[in-house]
Order: sequence, then structure tokens, then C-alpha cells
Amino acid sequence: MKKKKLIIATHNEGKKKEFVNVLSSLAYEIRTLKDLSHLPKIEETGLTFKENAVLKAETISRLTGELVLADDSGLEVFYLGGKPGVYSARFAGDGATDEQNNTFLLKLMENIPYSQRRARFVCVIALAAPGKKTQTVEGICEGFLASSPRGSQGFGYDPLFIYGDGNKTFAEMDIKTKSRISHRGQALRKIRDVLLSY
Repeated sequence: MKKKKLIIATHNEGKKKEFVNVLSSLAYEIRTLKDLSHLPKIEETGLTFKENAVLKAETISRLTGELVLADDSGLEVFYLGGKPGVYSARFAGDGATDEQNNTFLLKLMENIPYSQRRARFVCVIALAAPGKKTQTVEGICEGFLASSPRGSQGFGYDPLFIYGDGNKTFAEMDIKTKSRISHRGQALRKIRDVLLSY
């Protein structure tokens, strides 16, 4: 039997790995936007993670006629009033690299004591399908910001995010450990249950 297609609306290899890690046992042929180079870039114009996730999922689903998962996620630093938030990927400017975003954030948090470096990762995943109501799930992971990058795994702000009351950053964890506790891991397990009932 031919597998149904499931499109993950991302070009990010790190995100793809995390999605595949949780969803690979499902009976879907998983594709990403890298496999669909003809699609236009979707501008993330939403003011919340949920708005952006829904916008991406519904647009790609409409253009392809396929089942689509899209996530929007980011880091919220309490000391900065929730920034970078939805601007996490472009915090240091449009086209900024992970390294530039991390450097910019560390500069803003210079000399701020550890007790005031509370942060959390938020992930909203939207599932869109032709003729069906879009569904969303959310995952949240609390922690603190390190004072310098540590570890070589992961992507984004992973080298700066210390999980819970521990002492390891996400970038110091292997993908299975990170997926078990992370914001995206939580949201992916919830959306996996939704997909199983499809």
C-alpha cells in the first residue's frame, strides 16, 4: 500500500531530525520544504506562535493538497519581557545565523545574574489537511540561559538553554534525551496522537 504523504513545513535540518525522530513509526512518507523547492516562501506575519504555525500549515496544505505539519517555536526570556519570542529566528536581524542570534542575546543579558536568567522554549504545531479543521498543540519547556554557548548538538538557542534545574544545555544532549523533555518533543508527541486518530 502506498504511504500517504506528510509534509513538514520547514527547511531546517535540525527540526526535520526532531520530527522524524518522533513520527517515523507512523505510516506516512515524510517530506520537507527542501523536497518541494517550487513552493513560495511563507512570510511569518503572525504575532503569536500559533498564528504563524497555522498560517504556514494552511498555506502549504492549500498549495499542495497534502497533509501538512508546521511549527512555530522560539525562546522567551523573562528578563527581556518575553523576547525574542516569535522573532527568535531573526532576533539579530533578517537572515541572522544561529550564532549571531546567540551572540546578540548574550550581549543583552551581559552581567545579569543566573537567578534572573529564566527562559522558556515554546512550540506550537499546526496540522492542516484539505477539507479539515486545522488542529494545534503546544509544548513548553522551562529553564535558564547560560552565560556562554555550550555543546555542539542541536540548533538555534540550544547552546544557551539550560533545561530545568539541571546543568546541561540542549546542545549538550543527544537528540533522544532532548526530544524526551523539549518543547518540540512534547508538542510532537501530542500531534502524533492526533495523526494516529486521522
